[in-house]
Amino acid sequence: MRVIKRRKRQKKTDYLLRVGLLKSGKPRILFRKTNRYAIGQCIQSENAKDKVILGVTSKDLVAYGWPQEKSGSLKSIPACYLTGLLLGKRILKKSKSKEFIFDIGMLRHIKKSKVYAFLKGTIDAGLKINADKDVFPDVKKLSGENTKVKDIINNIKEKIEKE
Repeated sequence: MRVIKRRKRQKKTDYLLRVGLLKSGKPRILFRKTNRYAIGQCIQSENAKDKVILGVTSKDLVAYGWPQEKSGSLKSIPACYLTGLLLGKRILKKSKSKEFIFDIGMLRHIKKSKVYAFLKGTIDAGLKINADKDVFPDVKKLSGENTKVKDIINNIKEKIEKE
């Protein structure tokens, strides 16, 4: 009888994909989302053990000027983009490597979604990650032109880029 691993049964880990990512030897940029926030991490694997080098959540955007009363929108497409931009800038300061692999785990691949807004932010920060340009959201969505806080989003982007 074949025993199915607990994390595979819970639909938390795709072991075939994980082995492929570990064989590359490159650090991974990990994206996860919760009901309230977007989470980005830079992870290096050694002997199949993951070590988090750096982590950022969209909650960190409040310190850069995201309105406190709009904290419910910290999982929006502009917030995911800014979170990716912030993670990318911090990684460039700390890590020697500039080439990474993007890991979204068991999340679905949906074009122009929050996942790819985050990826666009990391690429705009200066990290080298292979990606198709067709999957990124429009620039209007990334800058929040259809929202009331578009000026605030642009100010936060400028602060992150100056860092």
